[in-house]
Amino acid sequence: MERVETTILRSLAFNEEYSRKVLPFIRTEYFTDYAERVVFEEICKFIFNYNKLPTKEILHVEIENRTDLNENSYKEVTEYIFNLEESLLDTSWLCDTTEKWCRDKAIYLALMESIAIVDGKDSKKSKDAIPSILSDALAVSFDTNVGHDYLHDYEERYEFYHQKEDKIPFDLEFFNRITKGGLPNKTLNIALAGTGVGKSLFMCHFAASTLLQGRNVLYITMEMAEERIAERIDANLLNVNIQEITNLPRQMFENKVSNIAKKTQGTLIIKEYPTASAHSGHFKSLLNELALKKSFKPDIIFIDYLNICASSRYKGNLSVNSYSYIKAIAEELRGLAVEFNLPIVSATQTTRSGYGSSDVELTDTSESFGLPATADLMFALIGTEELEELGQIMVKQLKNRYNDPTINKRFVVGIDRAKMRLYDCEQSAQADILDSGQEEEYTYEEKKTGPKKSFEGFKF
Repeated sequence: MERVETTILRSLAFNEEYSRKVLPFIRTEYFTDYAERVVFEEICKFIFNYNKLPTKEILHVEIENRTDLNENSYKEVTEYIFNLEESLLDTSWLCDTTEKWCRDKAIYLALMESIAIVDGKDSKKSKDAIPSILSDALAVSFDTNVGHDYLHDYEERYEFYHQKEDKIPFDLEFFNRITKGGLPNKTLNIALAGTGVGKSLFMCHFAASTLLQGRNVLYITMEMAEERIAERIDANLLNVNIQEITNLPRQMFENKVSNIAKKTQGTLIIKEYPTASAHSGHFKSLLNELALKKSFKPDIIFIDYLNICASSRYKGNLSVNSYSYIKAIAEELRGLAVEFNLPIVSATQTTRSGYGSSDVELTDTSESFGLPATADLMFALIGTEELEELGQIMVKQLKNRYNDPTINKRFVVGIDRAKMRLYDCEQSAQADILDSGQEEEYTYEEKKTGPKKSFEGFKF
């Protein structure tokens, strides 16, 4: 029976349609036989230089000109070329067979590389690189899409413009406005705030509201214990002051949790990692483990918070500056969002100068400006004494890939720290901070629905 490698080389030499489809995906190291590797190299070189298939005569001449072959190797290669015959096999079957062969070879090479890393034979890579190496090998496939043809693919583009994107909505009006209805999949969304302003409160509130939508939520914490995060979400969902949760009788607590369970089909998993010890590779393993053990696939992930994650690219944080390290973490988390087709929400600290500022800017992002460069949505949570007295917190858009960030650039939301909740403020609360374009937007809404009544929109 003919070896797969021989079938592939015969087809590369005589089937132009097949060659153009598969050649970009085949690597020289996939061929373990030396003669086959030399023949593959010559076929590739000729197609690359002359944009057509070589004949057997041309391959013989090219082999004659090589200086790296001894007498035995030369004899073996020329004999191999002589025995090549035109392939009449079905092109679709050839492509499928070649794709499986490439994937098997890639996995084998990835396993060998991983073993070398474990044995200490590769000093450039750490063991943390192994999951990524294996993942890349498993993802080997023939992607024949070479891009979007602007003039010819207009129908696909039009359909894309009008398809309804799956988003996870907020329960806060202005957040839905600035995101055009919520967070889309494959995105990284960052809240910027100083210590104690409300980063974790925002994420716990949004996690609770997403659970009530019937969605699956994964909350990863590296700052607080799992039970402390659950306590905050209890205060939000059970409508109980966080200081009074421990005083609830067992039966009352059980009844309240049972009532929440009846209202949603979703699941909330909270997972704690030690500070600065977990990276995207650990999160990926967690997702796979949850899928196997609990049949749990999250619709959104919260990570509390980004700056105290580790990077899978860098071993420790000793030999790299904070800009590159934090940017790497952000890129890895966004890659995780793309791979699992979901939004990720996280947070970051302000700098010392931004901590007391009432007008936080992108430049107030601590440690790395590479973070806002990677994020899809970034907004600041700003707290002042005046806002605290009013029970409000200000939100300022810093970067927005979903909408025009100059519209609704600043707005306030109500905050109930005792119950770990955010809620919509009435329209008059926004009056003194409206930015250009907001007044017109309100006028348009009021023309359709009429002016809002006093306190309309409050959530209790």
